Amino acid sequence: MIHNDELRAWAKDAYTTEAATELLIRAFGGRFASLGKPWVKKEKDTENAWINFEQIPDRLGGLSGGERRLLLLAASIAEVDFDLVLGDVLPGLDRPVLDLVLAAVAHAGGSHEHSDLITNTDGTDSIRRLSSLYPWPNEG
Repeated sequence: MIHNDELRAWAKDAYTTEAATELLIRAFGGRFASLGKPWVKKEKDTENAWINFEQIPDRLGGLSGGERRLLLLAASIAEVDFDLVLGDVLPGLDRPVLDLVLAAVAHAGGSHEHSDLITNTDGTDSIRRLSSLYPWPNEG
């Protein structure tokens, strides 16, 4: 999808923003990353899309508990400053959303960029790139 690619390009190189954006793109069929949501913006002059995560906590009326939890987690991962108690939002997430949240936390922490120093059989050292601690599930 072109819109999702625009959002990913906007978020690129800021792990927390990448993770929060990907969470909105993948959860609930991507409807919380779609144009028309009050926090999804499109620049008039450039047509570039972006997400104003700071608007999310104040615009959750009419949503289910699971949807509100996901959106609050995404805003928190994107470094929006508001009170969030993980013990209040994690219970009640359904399994597919929890799978995405775990991947988002691993991505925000930079685990997809971690490396390890290993000693080779000849005694030399080399750097090995590690895989993500918890990779994003396949989009279905």
